Amino acid sequence: MNYSTIKKTIGIAALSLLSVSTFAQDIIARQAPSDKRLKDIHNVKLNNTARLSADLNNPADNIYMDWTDNLRSCTGTVPSNYKIDLRGFHMPTPSRKINSHFGPRWGRQHEGIDIKVYIGDTIRAAFDGKVRICKYNGGGYGYYIVIRHPNGLETLYGHLSKQIVKKDQIVRAGEPIGLGGNTGKSSGSHLHFETRVLGQPINPALMFDFVNQDVTGDFFVLQNGFSKGNIAAATRNTTRTEAPMVSASTHTTSVGPKQPTISKPQAKAEEDDKPVSYSVKTGDTLFSIAQKHGTTVEKLRQLNGLKANTILKTGQVIRCS
Repeated sequence: MNYSTIKKTIGIAALSLLSVSTFAQDIIARQAPSDKRLKDIHNVKLNNTARLSADLNNPADNIYMDWTDNLRSCTGTVPSNYKIDLRGFHMPTPSRKINSHFGPRWGRQHEGIDIKVYIGDTIRAAFDGKVRICKYNGGGYGYYIVIRHPNGLETLYGHLSKQIVKKDQIVRAGEPIGLGGNTGKSSGSHLHFETRVLGQPINPALMFDFVNQDVTGDFFVLQNGFSKGNIAAATRNTTRTEAPMVSASTHTTSVGPKQPTISKPQAKAEEDDKPVSYSVKTGDTLFSIAQKHGTTVEKLRQLNGLKANTILKTGQVIRCS
C-alpha cells in the first residue's frame, strides 16, 4: 500500500468518526425534548390522580353541602343545565331482566327499578365514588348501600344479602360492593337500584339501559336546577322529573322544563319503623325466614314469642321486624 492510499484511508476513517459523533449528538439533541415530554406527561398523570383522589374524598362537593347517613336529608343546590357525566360507568349487574319499573306501584311511588338477581350474585359500583350509607332497614331496603359519585349522582343498591364495603370507603366503578339478596321488604331475590340527586329519585331508566347493558348517552342533563333543604322533612315539596328528550347526535339526555309536584303520604318519609310480616309457606323454617329477611332466628323468636321447639304452620303470620 503506497503513501497516497494510506492517506486516503485515514481520511475516510476520520470522516466516519466525525459522522458517527454528529449522529450521536443528533440523537442526544432529539432525546432531550422527549425526556421533557415524558416528565410533563408524568406530572399531568400525578396531577390528575391527585385531583381524582380529591374528588372521591369529597364527591360532588360543588352541589352537596353535607355528608350524613340519612338517605333523604341532603342539602345543596343543582344549577340549571347541570350535566351528569355517565362515561366511565359500569353496570351494577349483568342481569337484563327488569322485574319492576320506576313509578306508581301498589298505591305509592316505586323510587327505583328492580333487576332480577339471585342470592349471592355480585353487585358492583356503577361509578367511582364514596360510600355514604351502609345500613340495614328491615322495613324497606334490607341491607343497602348508597354511593355518592363525583358526577353528582348517588346510586342506591337494596335488598342485598351482604355488604362488602363500609361507610366512607372509596370505591371504583365495577368494584364489588355487595351480594344480591332478598332482605328487607322483598318478596323475592332482586336488586333494587336507585339514582338520586340531592335526595330526589330520578328514573334510572333515563340513564341506564339494562337490557342492552349500556348507558343511554354520554351525559344526562338536568335542565332545571333546584335547591333542597331537608328532603325528609319536605316530602310534600319533592319534585320529580318528567320523561326525557334524547338527542341522538349529541348522546345527551335532557330533562324537560316542567317538573310537576307529586305528593307522597307523610308516613312514607321513612320506612325504618314499619313492622314487616311474613306468611309461612310449606317447607319454611325459622332459619330460612331469617335469611330471607336479614335477621336471626333468635330475633324472630323474641318478636313472635316462639319457643325453641315450636313447629311452624303453613299460613302462620310471622313478624320479622
